[in-house]
Amino acid sequence: MSISADWTLFLQIANFLVLIFVLNAILYKPIRRILAERQAKIRGLEEGISTAQNEAVEAQQNFKEKMSGARAKGNEEKDKLKQAGEEEQKRIIGEVNEATQKELENVRTQLAKDMEQAKSKLQDEIKSYSASIAEKILGRAVS
Repeated sequence: MSISADWTLFLQIANFLVLIFVLNAILYKPIRRILAERQAKIRGLEEGISTAQNEAVEAQQNFKEKMSGARAKGNEEKDKLKQAGEEEQKRIIGEVNEATQKELENVRTQLAKDMEQAKSKLQDEIKSYSASIAEKILGRAVS
């Protein structure tokens, strides 16, 4: 059996080339175009996902920074309020101590005056009581 090259071989080659051209135009190009569009869409979605992830990480970092700043500011405000409260407490205690010292001084002064009055009153009463006792003991008037 031998293979002969006659005009049918050229017809088969031409038929094959036409079939490749037609299949390429009708089937392969649209499939390749669809695959290229799908690949581009997938790349676009992957880029969108990557961008969204980067934005989420950045937003999370910004949030953490803002929270850290807010905590620091809150702690600073708390410390300021605590210090102001302590200063107010010291001021009030100082005023109360000062008022108490003044009141104590007034009480001491009044007590000294009362003691002096009682002492002088008792001195006067001692003279009259001693004269009365002396008269009773001696049985006569003492001048």
